Amino acid sequence: MSARAIITTTVLLLSSGSVLAQSATDPARFQLERTEKGFIRLDKQTGDVSFCREEASGLTCRLAADERKAFEQELDALDRRVTQLETKSSSRASGLPSDEEVEKSLSIMERFFQRFMDIIGERRDEQDYDPNRT
Repeated sequence: MSARAIITTTVLLLSSGSVLAQSATDPARFQLERTEKGFIRLDKQTGDVSFCREEASGLTCRLAADERKAFEQELDALDRRVTQLETKSSSRASGLPSDEEVEKSLSIMERFFQRFMDIIGERRDEQDYDPNRT
């Protein structure tokens, strides 16, 4: 399934759920007007207009042309963002250090710690180190 299809499905599910939840809380939010081919539904809160038809399963509404265009533009913008994120993610994965670079870094760290431990040992030798002293 393409990123666009996933985004479309998600947006449709979320928007249909939010409309149902909002209409349940505010019954006067929508105004229906009968036409020759069905109904026009006006969302008084947002100004969105949908065309609705009576079907066996109930009233089915579709976005008006202007809303559809805005919806498509938003999908295109989301699709571009997903593509950019996928590109950025794949470039980061290929930007990991090679095994040779990791080994070189570990070798440098090992020499550093060995030298550090040698310095500590020399200082212990220089002082009157009494292991029983607290």
